Amino acid sequence: MADDTDYSPIGVIGRVTVSIPPDGPGEVLLPVRGGSEAFAAWSLEPIARHVRVVVVECTSARSVIVAPLPSP
Repeated sequence: MADDTDYSPIGVIGRVTVSIPPDGPGEVLLPVRGGSEAFAAWSLEPIARHVRVVVVECTSARSVIVAPLPSP
């Protein structure tokens, strides 16, 4: 079994699966250990569903702060 204690999602790119409102968490799907896992997500601004985001901070094992990726 792999040791996940050193895993950090900071810098990982994911996608919003539940819109992130200005006053509470939404949800993002992040690639983890060859699969995908859902994390509770907060942001400084509201982010709509399906928007690609990058993790900027990890607040707990299953909670992150994200920012939208700039449009190409």
